[in-house]
Amino acid sequence: QVQLVESGGGLVQPGGSLRLSCAASGFTFSWNAMSWYRQAPGKERELVAGITTGSRTNYSGAVKGRFTISRDNSKNTVSLQMNTLKPEDTAVYYCNARAERGRYVGRELWGQGTQVTVSS
Repeated sequence: QVQLVESGGGLVQPGGSLRLSCAASGFTFSWNAMSWYRQAPGKERELVAGITTGSRTNYSGAVKGRFTISRDNSKNTVSLQMNTLKPEDTAVYYCNARAERGRYVGRELWGQGTQVTVSS
């Protein structure tokens, strides 16, 4: 079964840290660029961070220097380490896979999302 399953969300105080994980199954993980998106209430979904098949990373200006994306191709996982969290980081965070190789080039997959709430 092709799927992405996020975990690690929760409630944290401002200045705190959380680590999100996304477990992939049912497809060739190493052939996919992986990204984290987020969507806050009343706002559009936005890209937070991405990592290519070659492990190049990119970040939105809002999180650069605070968040770190990484991938482990041996475990088919991608993680997002979030430090110095702010209330404006509150959102549902989604894992995304985009195929860069193989017969499904361009196909995008989404996880179900995990809630992150930053509040005192």
